Amino acid sequence: MTQPLKATCHCGAVELRVTLSEALTSARRCDCSFCRRRGAAAVSAPLSGVEIVRGADNLTLYQWGTGTAKHYFCKTCGIYTHHQRRSNPNEYGVNLGAIDGVNPRDLDPIGWVDGVNHPSDA
Repeated sequence: MTQPLKATCHCGAVELRVTLSEALTSARRCDCSFCRRRGAAAVSAPLSGVEIVRGADNLTLYQWGTGTAKHYFCKTCGIYTHHQRRSNPNEYGVNLGAIDGVNPRDLDPIGWVDGVNHPSDA
């Protein structure tokens, strides 16, 4: 596990304290119908590794399909902060671009995972 990092939405209404499972270099993108439209790369954290420091009441939840994945967004600025994964419901994906001091471009190339052909959809 890494040291705790600060992640925020764009307007600052939501702040997370995040302890990642792996390093930032484990960032990846997903090509499922939702993630490819959202476009944000994510890094992994265990469920216990994400603490909402501020703005829990300003988060909104989006779910579809199986309802397993839970995607959280700031109600004010619309920024995706984190999601509980469909591929591993014991893990969060955290928006790499929301982590303070991190520019996702510095980690390019960021790999892709196959969300289009997810085993839950078979």
